[in-house]
Amino acid sequence: MNLKTILLLMMMCVIAPAYAGDTTPQAQLEHWSDQAGQPGNAQKGDLFFNHPHGGKWSCASCHGTPPVTEGKHASTSKLIKPLAPAANPQAFTDAAKIDKWFRRNCKDVLERECQAAEKADVLAYLLSLKL
Repeated sequence: MNLKTILLLMMMCVIAPAYAGDTTPQAQLEHWSDQAGQPGNAQKGDLFFNHPHGGKWSCASCHGTPPVTEGKHASTSKLIKPLAPAANPQAFTDAAKIDKWFRRNCKDVLERECQAAEKADVLAYLLSLKL
């Protein structure tokens, strides 16, 4: 190997971890289940995800039913990657993004932040989906 190749490999070793996820969907499910004091329930998550909560939108309004293919934002039409981890290996692997999007989306759907039990239920539902 020449020096240029070695330097490139060294740079990749430094940069690559910054792009790796810092969590897993299963770790997030365990985290929210622990915070809720009960395990996530996929049936409750299915109901929560697919039905409006007083407003005009549900989670499925943008993410689709089931969310194993691309969705589209209900008002902007922006494409959204599949939400189910079976269809999108990057889903629920970055804790900061997870917190950000749960906060935003829950406020859109519920007009408040989601509770830990609601997050656990939705993630249990999403983890139950297969391709």
